[in-house]
Amino acid sequence: QVQVAESGGGLVQAGGSLRLSCVASGRGIEVMGWHRQASGKQRELVAATLSSGARNIAGSVKGRFDIFRDTAKNTVDLQMNSLKPEDTAVYYCNVKTWHDEYWGQGTQVTVSS
Repeated sequence: QVQVAESGGGLVQAGGSLRLSCVASGRGIEVMGWHRQASGKQRELVAATLSSGARNIAGSVKGRFDIFRDTAKNTVDLQMNSLKPEDTAVYYCNVKTWHDEYWGQGTQVTVSS
């Protein structure tokens, strides 16, 4: 069983920055990343990292967001710069092992224009 805990988020003006942090407890973690779900929309991948170091960042945030993982500590941070109102969403930390998938409780990010 893997426990996932998130921190960060909040209200920021357009053009500002926020950093989200996630820590997971457990073994066999292969993928750590962040997804988001805006009101009335489906949940979508924002960025993810594999234990190999490979990263996947969504086109809509590439160049503005970056993901940082510490495999020894099982942490993953999402640095969000140049935020736009359309980035407003609940952001979820996602953790995958070989057999299961786990989600954090979600943290609200609101970008005002």
